[in-house]
Amino acid sequence: MSDIQFLRNGEAPGAATVLLAHGAGAAMDTVFMTAIAEGLAARGLNVARFEFAYMAARRVGGSKRPPPKMDLLAGEFRAAIAALDGAGPLIIGGKSMGGRVASLIAGDLHAEGRVAGLLCLGYPFHPTGKPEKLRVDHLRDLAVPTLICQGTRDPFGTRDEVAGYALSAQISVAWFEDGEHDLKPRKSVTGLTQQDHLAAACGRIADWASALPGL
Repeated sequence: MSDIQFLRNGEAPGAATVLLAHGAGAAMDTVFMTAIAEGLAARGLNVARFEFAYMAARRVGGSKRPPPKMDLLAGEFRAAIAALDGAGPLIIGGKSMGGRVASLIAGDLHAEGRVAGLLCLGYPFHPTGKPEKLRVDHLRDLAVPTLICQGTRDPFGTRDEVAGYALSAQISVAWFEDGEHDLKPRKSVTGLTQQDHLAAACGRIADWASALPGL
């Protein structure tokens, strides 16, 4: 990734910067990503969003290729961190796959003092419909403070499923009642909208970030 383009929200000097990557099938400027970025900026955080190369290529007429392997995406995430010129503490994460990629590099970066926290917005604990193919091995001993915002009906990891996983004590899970993978609940069940859950998630994230060591 030689020419990384960031979407930025927030202009709070010295505040933490949250660097977010997108999910596997949607870009960095979706309604979901924009709502999170604007909501966090309104709560005093700086936010930067970026796209992996395969997704950025779609904007200039590239084919809709599937995401490459995790190790390549992890390298691209590291490149985005290096290219980010924001001052202040850094939190990395993203939506679904973007959060998963961040989780693979966060431990080392935290040990090096380069990352203060990890934020996962709908973590894909397993592929949808394949609960036996877990993606949790590296989460058992993760030492970086981590917040996962998850809908209780998320097909990539429901509340009941996640309750049975062995996760690091550094990981906190904020549950959003009846939420799908994008935190959208059934209004007939909860009386709430996706916007309600996204706003609540932003508040929860801001509170969590403010309590991180060094922030």
